[in-house]
Amino acid sequence: MHPPDLAHLTYELKGHVGVVTLNRPEVRNALNARAYADLEAVFRHIQCDGEVRAVVLTGADPAFCSGEDVKQMMTGPQREQSQARLAAVRPRLTPAAEAVLECDRPVIAAVNGTAVGWGMELALFADIRIASERAQFGEIFVKRGLVTDVGGMMILPQLVGPSKAAELLFTGDIIQAAEGERIGLVASVVPHGDLLPTAMALAGRIAANPPLALRYMKEGLRRASVRDAREFGSWVSGTLGRLFQTEDHREGVASFLEKRAPQFKGR
Repeated sequence: MHPPDLAHLTYELKGHVGVVTLNRPEVRNALNARAYADLEAVFRHIQCDGEVRAVVLTGADPAFCSGEDVKQMMTGPQREQSQARLAAVRPRLTPAAEAVLECDRPVIAAVNGTAVGWGMELALFADIRIASERAQFGEIFVKRGLVTDVGGMMILPQLVGPSKAAELLFTGDIIQAAEGERIGLVASVVPHGDLLPTAMALAGRIAANPPLALRYMKEGLRRASVRDAREFGSWVSGTLGRLFQTEDHREGVASFLEKRAPQFKGR
């Protein structure tokens, strides 16, 4: 199968392992509208390609993913398009999140640097996270006057426990790789130069197993989850649709772009 045309990601099939790399290093792999579309397209492609038995998801150095490209989407040529998109948010799981979450192949996130905002969500959507010693993680949505996506609310508490998840979500604090390993967010932390070889070696061991058994194993883990991701994603999207219209959200974005302390008013 021919992979889709991608502008901000690269994709390579190595044996039976699909390697997806976020590729906007100049903005720390922040996601704009096309990058979200690329992410959805490549995971839809993977889902239809019987040769792929495992996936490694990473970013071009120096970051894994710094979340949404706020500067471009809120101040550049895409501003009007972005505003229309936010105003039209509908209660459903976002297409990129849906594509990653519904992929029935084991996904390993090789977190090579910063993973914050939707970048942390993307890491959480993976089945296994391996972190470089340079990695850091942050659910920073609250600082923009928003709620996290389904990763932070559904998956994070299962990994680190409800109390620690609440602390990370309520504070928006950024933690380092070693702390991520200590609390169970990541499976292991390795030297930066060893990250991709370690992830590929693990993916290779997984891909050597029977493909159908792997897919059913992943489905079993998914079914064991208490909540349905689509239903919960609808609540998240509906809530975001309301929060996007608040003064506090606009202040969170403005203060970030202007590099100043925010002044939230609760409206």
